[in-house]
Amino acid sequence: MTDPASELSSDQAATLHHYVDLLLDINTRINLISRKDTGEVYDRHVRHSLAIATKDFPDGCTVVDWGTGGGLPAIPLAIRFPDITVVAVDSIGKKTRAVSEMAEKLALTNLVVWNGRAEEWRGKAHYSVSRATAKLAKLWRWHKRIRIPIEAPPECWAGGLICLKGGDLSAEIAALEQVDSRVQVEMRSLADVAPGFPDKQLLHVGAIR
Repeated sequence: MTDPASELSSDQAATLHHYVDLLLDINTRINLISRKDTGEVYDRHVRHSLAIATKDFPDGCTVVDWGTGGGLPAIPLAIRFPDITVVAVDSIGKKTRAVSEMAEKLALTNLVVWNGRAEEWRGKAHYSVSRATAKLAKLWRWHKRIRIPIEAPPECWAGGLICLKGGDLSAEIAALEQVDSRVQVEMRSLADVAPGFPDKQLLHVGAIR
């Protein structure tokens, strides 16, 4: 797998670096990311989020980011895929206000921000994404409630949940399979995609047809 950060256009790369500047500025007032990470925001947060872009998303699809925090992975994905709609969901109002502010300054017309609990979002989406927001079983429950089936070409993700997690995930996967026996979990190491994340995994959870 190729590092998706290496495939950005010059304009996309510039927009992502502008996002990092905005994130760092707002983070001095609102805790969006760990203060110990501020010197490595691009590598630790943006490149990590872009690992989801190892596959494409079909034009016109909707992707919902559960627990977006400071806009991760929602904003990097909205920049990388301008022809999709990304919905950034978070229950903490000061975080969604910060994401809205950054989206406006970055002119991201394909990003929608929603403040509230994941269980209460009334929209529909073809994909869900998450960056260590909750356990797999809970993330899958959120996705199943709002999912729209999609026939995606081979270069794109199949419809479902795509998330970034670390550590031993065997217990989480087992718990997921207990609550829904008709799921298929695919897991890839990020070691070859984004150097610096040797213990991180990229997972796709989909329904068995």
